[in-house]
Amino acid sequence: MLRRFIEPSEYTAGTFRAACDRMGITQSMGRAGSALDNAVIESWHSTLEFELRGLERFATKARARARVAAWIDEYNRDRKHSSIGMRSPIDYELTLGDGDQPHAEEEVAA
Repeated sequence: MLRRFIEPSEYTAGTFRAACDRMGITQSMGRAGSALDNAVIESWHSTLEFELRGLERFATKARARARVAAWIDEYNRDRKHSSIGMRSPIDYELTLGDGDQPHAEEEVAA
């Protein structure tokens, strides 16, 4: 007999929301079924899949986890992104200061 898995989200959503609040993280809340909430992560995941999973084979799960962690670190520290003025995500965040968003013309000029 197959039984439907009980979705853990209903038991962890409050805990997760409280953890985000403690860390000062603002959650993205779109309406149900909106593809826009997922567009950025879908693009990022596609890049990860293409550059790692599509090109490399891993002997163990531990090796795969280590390689993904290294890829994410490189992505955030070294990789230049056109959407943020050809800077790395970490460099971009360091320029924000106290939550001030740079103006679009500053991003293009950088």
